Amino acid sequence: MSAAPIAGAAVLLAFAAAWEVAGALDGRVGAGARDALAALSGGRFRSIADAARRLGVTERIRLAGLDARLAPAAVVAAKVAGAGIGALLALAAVPALPGRLTVPVACLLVAAGSLAPDAALERTARLRKRNLVTALPDALDLLAVGAASGRSPGALLGEVARGTTGPLAVELAVALAEIECGASERRAIEALRERVPGIEIGSLAAALERSRRYGSPLAEQLHEQARALRREGRRRVEDRAARAAPKIQLVVALVLVPSVLLTLVAAIIAHSEALFAGL
Repeated sequence: MSAAPIAGAAVLLAFAAAWEVAGALDGRVGAGARDALAALSGGRFRSIADAARRLGVTERIRLAGLDARLAPAAVVAAKVAGAGIGALLALAAVPALPGRLTVPVACLLVAAGSLAPDAALERTARLRKRNLVTALPDALDLLAVGAASGRSPGALLGEVARGTTGPLAVELAVALAEIECGASERRAIEALRERVPGIEIGSLAAALERSRRYGSPLAEQLHEQARALRREGRRRVEDRAARAAPKIQLVVALVLVPSVLLTLVAAIIAHSEALFAGL
């Protein structure tokens, strides 16, 4: 077994031990950590929560939909642990590298370890946004049917939230809860647009606001938005299919064709005595 996995496990165990010690000492360690963080950052970061906010960690957690399950301090700790593991991997790789590549590779490994939690959050946010946009056309059609029957936007949001699943249902349920707690429908929709950036929710918010302010027919607008989203979804699928064709051709050219040629060569070699016996 190589030394790098053992060193990585040792770093994780060290962080776990430090976490337990911090929990035992509680306030004194917290105050000392805040002072050390402020000193290292030149007074810019007063706490781990402040550091997470300034580094954009809190926003990435919110976009990934993990507010209730993941604390910003945990992500910051994961970034520090990743940087430490990257440094240990760099120490293990340095002896095998040429001298001029030592510093760039070491910096790259440390940076990659520190950015790995951010990359995971970004990927989760993209998947969540994709699932939300995929479910949005059907929700818009349901909203349009309810609007045509004269239902209020708040009641429509509640029905759609209860009738769907996934991240869209969660966001609509949050908007409905804000309305039930006394917020105006306009403010709840604006908050929804802030939580889910993009033109899809922005178009829904704009249609609801036009209908509220000017009395424009809402059902027709929602149906049109649903059709536009489905056209955009088909276009994305066609683009992915078009990009997949060259990859398939590359696999055929680099894997399948050589494997067939190797099979023919092996067959020729195996029967070479019979083939060349008459020569």
